[in-house]
Amino acid sequence: MEVKQAFTAEQLHYLKLLSKQYPTVQAAGSEIIKLRTVLNLPKGTEHFMSDIHGEYEAFLHILNSGSGEIREKLMELFSGTMPQQEINDLATLIYYPKAKLALEYDKRENMEEWYYITLQRLVQFCRYASHKHTRSKVRSYIPVGFEDVIDELLHLKDEVGTRHTQFQSILDTIVRIGQAGEVIQAICIVIKRLVMDQLHIVGDIFDRGPRADIVMDSLMASGGTVDVQWGNHDVLWMGAAAGSRTLVATVLSNSIRYNNLDVIETGYGISLRPLSIFANEVYKNHDVSRFQVKLVGEDAETYSEKDKLLSARMYKAITIILFKLEGQKLIRRPEFGMADRLLLERIDYDKATINIGGKSYPMLDCDFPTVDPQDPYRLTEEESHVIDQLTDSFRHSEKLQKHIRFLYTQGGLYKVVNGNLLFHGCIPMTGDGKLMEFTIGGKVRSGREFLDYAEKTARKAFYDPWGSEQRQFGMDFLWWLWAGRNSPIFGRDRMTTLERRFIADESTWTEPKNPYYTFYQDSKVCDMLLKEFGLEGEHCHIINGHVPVKVRKGESPIKGGGKLLVIDGGFSKAYQPTSGIAGYTLIYNSRHYRMVSHQPFAGKRRALEENNDIVNDSVIFETLGSRMLVADTDEGQELQTRVDDLLLLLQAYRSGAVREGKA
Repeated sequence: MEVKQAFTAEQLHYLKLLSKQYPTVQAAGSEIIKLRTVLNLPKGTEHFMSDIHGEYEAFLHILNSGSGEIREKLMELFSGTMPQQEINDLATLIYYPKAKLALEYDKRENMEEWYYITLQRLVQFCRYASHKHTRSKVRSYIPVGFEDVIDELLHLKDEVGTRHTQFQSILDTIVRIGQAGEVIQAICIVIKRLVMDQLHIVGDIFDRGPRADIVMDSLMASGGTVDVQWGNHDVLWMGAAAGSRTLVATVLSNSIRYNNLDVIETGYGISLRPLSIFANEVYKNHDVSRFQVKLVGEDAETYSEKDKLLSARMYKAITIILFKLEGQKLIRRPEFGMADRLLLERIDYDKATINIGGKSYPMLDCDFPTVDPQDPYRLTEEESHVIDQLTDSFRHSEKLQKHIRFLYTQGGLYKVVNGNLLFHGCIPMTGDGKLMEFTIGGKVRSGREFLDYAEKTARKAFYDPWGSEQRQFGMDFLWWLWAGRNSPIFGRDRMTTLERRFIADESTWTEPKNPYYTFYQDSKVCDMLLKEFGLEGEHCHIINGHVPVKVRKGESPIKGGGKLLVIDGGFSKAYQPTSGIAGYTLIYNSRHYRMVSHQPFAGKRRALEENNDIVNDSVIFETLGSRMLVADTDEGQELQTRVDDLLLLLQAYRSGAVREGKA
């Protein structure tokens, strides 16, 4: 005799709401079957990347190639049946379908035959890449408008018999009505989505490289399969977009120094005319020799002396504005504990020296026409007008606001996922190996509690009402995250921008790292940090960005006895002489962890014309004891909870506690 299930009032309320979505026993049962099928599939492949720094061509190529996974799978499937050149052509087509199609069209007289062969190969490869996905999930990856035709191609066997005839008929129709190119592009999209199930960006999309906006566009186009752990350079741009004058000045100072203004002017449509006019007028007869802009490649040859002089004037003008605004912030926020960084007031203009840490250093440049020694942090009326104009431009750039909102909605300071703890910089520690305590916000916090507070405060800078004290504190706090003492995403005692510009003694340039960067070599410390975030077990890791691994000097990205992985391999060309490579991708699939190191990318043009791929070196450094299923993941736990709820709903239907509705 069946015992009637007793439900609490709260359960019944929830089950009645759930019954609106699954109104019958059949509907609930079908969903249970579907979810349990998913739970027993192999875990999807996660890719982890960091410190992209605007290097969009290399990033897009790695994204398009699945960090080399697509070429590897092509070799697995076709190496015995296709010439290497044709495999290379097919790989490039998958990476850049639209551009590669245009090249093929220009060089071939008979495109129909090529279309037939290529479509069959792509369909065969797509089937191969989709073996651990449900049909419904594969269908969800198909671009709108192509769902039915690609679904049919993937599930009609093309060997012999009636279904082979149907398959050929679909191909014939696609080619004859002139849709082959569009279908090829759609299948290539599906393949790339299948190979990279989830992408984690462990910080620093912005700065250094040419076009961070293009990187952001590509991440947004990937849908919900990407998350971002904010890096210090991301937070810098988040603060500028939120309306922090200090961080707008910092963005501009950095961008001018590295001659990286395309992202500002072309990418985000922000005019620098107010700054150029101001700089040319105010700094016209003043020394700007310490502010020569870094020019490389073609820029070094094409920039006129007049252009170089204007850039230097703009660089010095915005940097002095920045130093003033930073000083105002430190005076306004004594809780940041950085009064020793109020440096403009420590300059002796008569002696041309500056006092830092009780020691006097000669200044290489004291020619500051807008600085009042009696009130050094006060902006002139002209400076205030310029920075206000520029800040308004950042706040009203539609594209920048869209990109920063994406960072807020898809990102955070850290993420705990499938046994891994992801963050960009560090968990601040003291010299004796304990979690560092902070009193910012009126309460002592450390570790996870402080990071939770920091993320909540960072969101206030963007979401709280303009002009409110909460928003102002949030913007000031974003600056602290960018450059504050032992900030979790800066991870240093101080940022020595002024010293590097004006003091010859390089001992003043030092930016001491937080003790975390010593202790993270110890597996016990890594275990302690993982436990702080609720993680314990053999296959749990900390995944870090921020500090480039010096591969050239023999440094390994694997630290703490395999418990901690640093995946900053130098995407930015500025860091590649130090790192010796051009980036890492960490790949975590159902069987193992694999670290892929990338060599410099020769560019999209050579990739298209010569099938020139990035050279990747791949090392499996940890194998799982048994194949990991979706049921073993965080997503699996959520799906199992859903199954349990639906089983309760079935009991409620069968006991009469909840009535079935109309399907």
